[in-house]
Amino acid sequence: MKKYELTAEPRVDCGKKATKALRKEGKIPAVINGGAIVELPYSGTLKPGEKLVEIDAKRGIITTDIAVKGEDVRKLIYTPDIFEIDLTVNGETKKAVMKELQFQPVKDTVLHIDFQEVYPDKPIVMEVPVQIEGHAEGVKAGGKLTLSMRKLKVKAPYAEIPERLVVNVDNLGLGKSMAVGDLHYEGLELMNAKNAVVCAVQLTRAARGAAAKAQE
Repeated sequence: MKKYELTAEPRVDCGKKATKALRKEGKIPAVINGGAIVELPYSGTLKPGEKLVEIDAKRGIITTDIAVKGEDVRKLIYTPDIFEIDLTVNGETKKAVMKELQFQPVKDTVLHIDFQEVYPDKPIVMEVPVQIEGHAEGVKAGGKLTLSMRKLKVKAPYAEIPERLVVNVDNLGLGKSMAVGDLHYEGLELMNAKNAVVCAVQLTRAARGAAAKAQE
């Protein structure tokens, strides 16, 4: 994955009024999930923006409410690329990835960002862009290649997740498709349904005509 440096400020007041004022300043409310798991009762000191969320009666997880400048995250949001983020807050830098975006349905502005803290030995699930490679046999025969899934969900330690999942279509014939179950990448687990179609070579009108003439 590509690397990206981002600085955030802790968000102590998460009420509606404070959040609205934050957005007027060109900032986006966000949260860092996936923090340290701690035993309860917790005896440590929480930093500004941090809060303890109970997992069960004995364990909790620390999340951090933050705010980021809209201009600082544009390259993270408006791109098909995925990034390993060095996210600095409260003077501490965490490794994180961007997990989810919430958009305003009318204006299409970003309302909220979910980041996930990552660790070298802990697998995460991320959507990775699909890159088509090769020239399908079916296209040579007059068909049209269509890409149905532009991203696939991958489970692996973040350091092993590639920037792209390359799908070779050289042997994809006319009227044939390639499903998730047909794809294999060492060290990666694909989380989408195995029968979900990733790409296919569709019969065009010209291809149907050529096939009909060949049968005459």
